[in-house]
Amino acid sequence: MTLEADNVTWLKGRAGASGGSVSGLLDQIVTAARKGARMGEARSVVGTIDVDSSDPLLDAADAALSGLFEGSLGRPLVVREARSAYRSRAKKPRRGRG
Repeated sequence: MTLEADNVTWLKGRAGASGGSVSGLLDQIVTAARKGARMGEARSVVGTIDVDSSDPLLDAADAALSGLFEGSLGRPLVVREARSAYRSRAKKPRRGRG
């Protein structure tokens, strides 16, 4: 079976959220499809977004999002790298032939 990278990522996320494996999730999806059942609840975004009545065509949306993005870039970000679990070995001197 060949899957797009985005689909594999989605499957891994769903499997991780349910505490199962990707293989088990695929089996459930195929079984449900064969039986004509739907997997999970249907989801919709209807009613979850409020459009500002002063800008119904979202003409100012680009500027608003750009401003939010620029603002987020201005905040400091603390990054810490995890320590390596492995130590590098000291190189052994090479021995010549013969």
